[in-house]
Amino acid sequence: MKEVHVFNAGPCKLPQPAIDAAIEGLKDFAGTGIPVIEISHRTKEWEAVMDETRALWKELLDIPDTHEVVFLGGGASMGFLYAAMNFLEKKAAYLETGVWAKKALKEAKGLGEAYAVASSADRNYSYIPKDWECPTDVDYLHITTNNTIYGTEIHEDMTVPVPLIADMSSDIMSRPVDVSKYDLIYGGAQKNVGPAGVFFAIVRKDALGRVSRYIPTMLDYRTHIDGGSMFNTPPVFPIFVMNQTLKWVKAQGGVEAMYRRNVEKADMLYCEIDRNPLFTGTAAREDRSLMNVCFVMAPGYETLQDEFLRFATERGMVGIKGHRSVGGFRASIYNACELSDVRALVACMKEFENLHE
Repeated sequence: MKEVHVFNAGPCKLPQPAIDAAIEGLKDFAGTGIPVIEISHRTKEWEAVMDETRALWKELLDIPDTHEVVFLGGGASMGFLYAAMNFLEKKAAYLETGVWAKKALKEAKGLGEAYAVASSADRNYSYIPKDWECPTDVDYLHITTNNTIYGTEIHEDMTVPVPLIADMSSDIMSRPVDVSKYDLIYGGAQKNVGPAGVFFAIVRKDALGRVSRYIPTMLDYRTHIDGGSMFNTPPVFPIFVMNQTLKWVKAQGGVEAMYRRNVEKADMLYCEIDRNPLFTGTAAREDRSLMNVCFVMAPGYETLQDEFLRFATERGMVGIKGHRSVGGFRASIYNACELSDVRALVACMKEFENLHE
């Protein structure tokens, strides 16, 4: 069987120890003789998993006591609505850096006044807007820290004069984050911290309860903080795999170690893109994502796109086809992507170059 290298944009590649633990959990969860997908969420064994998962989040991201972590069914698209429902009273500003930021803005517009304070749509979201000022008359500023489709990323925590909310679906746990700067961080699990089916939210507790509208019980973050993320039956299996994934992150040295690995992987791949005359990157260099590396065939070589995709696929590269709005190729190199995977892709690009010198 040929070696396979997974670069899917999501669901992500998961660490092998987490997959192995998930398989065992499906056979027998915590010595109960019951598969984890059949376990009652009200048992002491499951409550221990929830407590440990919450504690791992707090430890790995150094989350202050002012914030709480909740796990809810769904994905970041559900998180768009939660953010506006819980924080939008009169007006909100959104930094529009891609499709998902635009969709988050759309949800907010359904609940109040919301607008894009800046946008990079003029160049197909290939950069992060720079020369803009954060308004002071809004309930919050919303940002999307990493843009999976376009391969751009906000690399540092912003300091702004209003509450800051961030969708960190695709770069959470990939680098250190100063959680104290945010009123809300949320995202889907299926990029770095688990399988699809659950989204996480890190919420500043004293920022809740400030909107005057009625918030449906299930859409109120206070419901889930008070209920320990078990107001209703939680997505047990995705949370279990998340738990195992976070254990792996801790065993690797934590978020700082993940960041060093991710920088090394990204540098290696971007260096090959910049060196190889057949390829060119699509994102502004200063905004290049550490998670999603987007590139296309260089001018003069456009007709080789389909050939390279077949060539790479035959050599075990999985999931490198670019999103239809960008085209070309995208290698998603999330935490569990190994340096050996990136080396294999680089070697593939070099081999293809040699065929077309």
